[in-house]
Amino acid sequence: MASSIQQGDSFSSPTRRWDYDFFLSFRGEDTRNGFTGHLYRALVDNGFKTFIDDELPRGEQISAELLKAIKSARTSIIIFSQNYAFSSWCLDELVEILNCKQNGQLVLPVFYKVDPSDVRKQKGNFEVALAEQENKFKDNIEKVRRWRAALNEAANLSGLPYKDSGPEYKFIQQIIERISYTKSNSIHLSDANHPVGVNSRAEAIESLLDIKANDVRMVGIHGLGGIGKTTIARVVYDRIFEHFEGYCYLENVRENSETNNGMIQLQEKLLSNILGNKHLKVVSVARGTNMIKEMLHCKRILLILDDMDKSQQIDNLIGNYDWFASGSRVLITTRDRHLLDYLGNICITYEVTELNKCEALELFNQHAFKGKKLEEDYSELVNQVIQYANGLPLALKIIGSHLYGKPSSEWKEAIQQYRNIPKGDIYKKLKVSYDGLEETEKHIFLDIACFFKGRNEDNVINILDACKLYPKSGIPNLVNKCLITIGDFGILWMHDLVQQMGREIVRQESPVLKKRSRIWHYEDALEVLTESEGSDEIRGIMWHSPDPITVQLHAKAFKNMENLKFLMVHNVLISEEIKYLPNQLKLLEWDEYPSSLPSNYCPQQLVELGMPRSCIRLENLFKQGGQYNNLKSMDLEGCMSIRQLPGLCAPNLERLDISFCENLIEVHEAIGSLGKLKCWRLWGCKKLQILPSSFKLKSLERINLDGCVSLEKLPDLGAPNLKSLHMMGCENLIEVHEAIGSLDKLEEWALDNCKKLQILPSTLRLKSLPSISLCGCVSLEKFPRIYREMKCHSLYLHDSSIREWHSSLKYQISWLNCLNLANCQNIGDFLVSISGCKFTNLSFLEVRDCDGHILESHILMKPDSFPSLGFLIIDGCNIVTIPESIIGFTTLEKLSMRNCKKLREIPRLPQHIRSVNAANCTSLDLLSSCRVLNQFQEIFMDPSFSDFWPLPPRFELPKGYTLRREISDFWPPELVLPRIEIPKEFKLNHRSDGNSVSFVVGREFHKLIVCFAF
Repeated sequence: MASSIQQGDSFSSPTRRWDYDFFLSFRGEDTRNGFTGHLYRALVDNGFKTFIDDELPRGEQISAELLKAIKSARTSIIIFSQNYAFSSWCLDELVEILNCKQNGQLVLPVFYKVDPSDVRKQKGNFEVALAEQENKFKDNIEKVRRWRAALNEAANLSGLPYKDSGPEYKFIQQIIERISYTKSNSIHLSDANHPVGVNSRAEAIESLLDIKANDVRMVGIHGLGGIGKTTIARVVYDRIFEHFEGYCYLENVRENSETNNGMIQLQEKLLSNILGNKHLKVVSVARGTNMIKEMLHCKRILLILDDMDKSQQIDNLIGNYDWFASGSRVLITTRDRHLLDYLGNICITYEVTELNKCEALELFNQHAFKGKKLEEDYSELVNQVIQYANGLPLALKIIGSHLYGKPSSEWKEAIQQYRNIPKGDIYKKLKVSYDGLEETEKHIFLDIACFFKGRNEDNVINILDACKLYPKSGIPNLVNKCLITIGDFGILWMHDLVQQMGREIVRQESPVLKKRSRIWHYEDALEVLTESEGSDEIRGIMWHSPDPITVQLHAKAFKNMENLKFLMVHNVLISEEIKYLPNQLKLLEWDEYPSSLPSNYCPQQLVELGMPRSCIRLENLFKQGGQYNNLKSMDLEGCMSIRQLPGLCAPNLERLDISFCENLIEVHEAIGSLGKLKCWRLWGCKKLQILPSSFKLKSLERINLDGCVSLEKLPDLGAPNLKSLHMMGCENLIEVHEAIGSLDKLEEWALDNCKKLQILPSTLRLKSLPSISLCGCVSLEKFPRIYREMKCHSLYLHDSSIREWHSSLKYQISWLNCLNLANCQNIGDFLVSISGCKFTNLSFLEVRDCDGHILESHILMKPDSFPSLGFLIIDGCNIVTIPESIIGFTTLEKLSMRNCKKLREIPRLPQHIRSVNAANCTSLDLLSSCRVLNQFQEIFMDPSFSDFWPLPPRFELPKGYTLRREISDFWPPELVLPRIEIPKEFKLNHRSDGNSVSFVVGREFHKLIVCFAF
């Protein structure tokens, strides 16, 4: 089952900030010291701020403090247990949680050792409990009625059941994975405090979608710009997405599909989100279209395409309804009603109408008075303003925010302005709010509208601050006036109508391009720069070509642009060197720039420099003795002309990317003293040999040295705040400095495949590091001492050759969740060093390609040492018999023995086993195959796990056993055994010896099982 996301929203306000990620509702005496306590710990360990009422006093009524906690949590997890309904406190919590759900909060029911139908119908313990409550509250039967309704409503939400059929830790892991994936894929922009006009419209669309029906359904939402189509679509998505096997929300399709590459990125996002493969790549639009058609037809999906305007977008992203599996839903938003006709009769249309007077009044008051009581003097003024907003939510928000806190005289002046604006001219109505801004705020707004929409707020603040525009106060003011928003990861955003209004303001500055302050359209930039038509009135140029193009610029194309602050060029190659750049530039981005920058250019005003894959020569650009105090970020990825990173007198530099500068040999000593540097990427600098001998990088948080194959020694980085250190594939690295072992804030350290590494710090005091990976470190012979306060959860030692293990390792064994010893050359030495230890929390163990004698005789086959083991991999071991002690691993669910070619016998396996893979175990006897098969009441083969699914020859499927697909919460039952012929069970279906197969399937056809013999 999946959790249900069902909540309200409004056309209102910026995103709400929640005090907690999760609120836990549970019956203390049932689960506090067991399941709930463990779930709480797992949530906190995974970075979720979680409320649990450990210290609140209990009483007959729910406390004000608890009510506040429920209302301030993004999601409530309700843990239904046997005695939950015996607590009136719990039942009151439940009612309040479901009330909060109506205002946009999320609810995830967990059914802990109870049947959801018992909760829904109040059967079993819940029947007894409610009868007791009715007797206790016979003078307040209405209260009990509310409890019954709440139990019914909560149980109807899709939740997560636990029936005591497997280890609890695995179930908790499943919950964490579910909510982590939900958090990363859910839009949750429907977080406004006060729903206005959205719920009724969202419910109407949900009714049209009818997710219970088994057909493919497409619904198109159309209406005016600013009327709330996107907001409604997001609310619908948040409410229903988890009822589907796959889901994806593609926003701003119109804007993001303007170029060929943009459409490819949309296709990649669609496929990767739905298929769960973030590494999936699309090479062309045509190939992406075919992939969507071929790969989505077997999954029940929800796809929302926001702001479409061309039939080509339909062709490339959704094609036709027969591309999708039964039960799938596609929702489209567009301003163009006729676009939906392109889909024909299969598309149901819904027109979003303007807000009615009551809705408009409520939404306007939220922004104009911020929840305060409407004063009588303003009543008539409000009615007039609402009339001019024409029921458009966007206009109501912006106009209301503009008038907030102003005296009635200014209201009357604004109303006079609105009165002179034609009814349908939304741009001029929005411009009234712009006209009321301070001069610096106007510049910030226009810069965002023309250049910086979609960029990180902190980076934009750095750039605009250098322009003396005071963005630290200006940007919050624009947010308060609803002209911009700040989304996830600090991304600046604005409604496209607002952006168009801003750009129209710039167009109105002059009919002559060179006299406008900002140039952002490709054709306009081409005209200005190729004809040397610039002027000192131009503040910024964004020249992004949809496809790579080579142009010939005048050598002094920028000569007349003395006030140019921003220059952003992408996909444009120039055939001649530029002789001049303005020294006032704050932002310079030009990828694949073919030569060095002009020798007379002085970058002392520069805040960000981005010139990846260019031929820039840093020694010419950053001249000795120059002071570059404004510089905050440099991106020089893939610049093959860089052989030495010179000394930069840039004391405020925070980000430096020189990854894949494959000819870089040396980093200047001065770089080691950049005290404000936070992120440094040197990934793939294959020739890098010399780093500064002394580092004082006190602000450094992340450094990436992956693939620096010529680096031999990692020095002391002088980086007490370092959180991430990547060194994978440093094939000639021999030594890591002792000081690295004392970085107590280090959370990530990757050392994989450092093949010559011999010396690590003698002691590791890395108390924040959850995982140690030394796989492929074949020259490392000594494992260091581990500080006792470290709590290492994962240890990856596969393909290593460590011989000497420090005794301190014993103190880490009980913390381990995952241990990989595959092809560990000296596994026997490791096992001796930890003899007598108990792997209390270990759930995953891999000992692939190890000596079978060690496996048969050592601690690895002692169940008492592994009370939580769920997944065991012994692939490729030269083992003959699986020890009979395997049955004592009561929590084991998955066992892989692939390529154990000497394996003859498998004894009876633990009762909770769900997956056994013995592919290519060519010596396995028939009795063992039958014994294993007899443990599976239902058998499933998943092609992603194995090459073939073989039943043993001459084996009769026992009476009452079934062969079918089973949906599992974690992984499906799976059995893979060696075979020599097609089993006769397949005669009941269809078989062919030719080169083609044809057959008829019914309407309820879902899956196909195929057996090949070769």
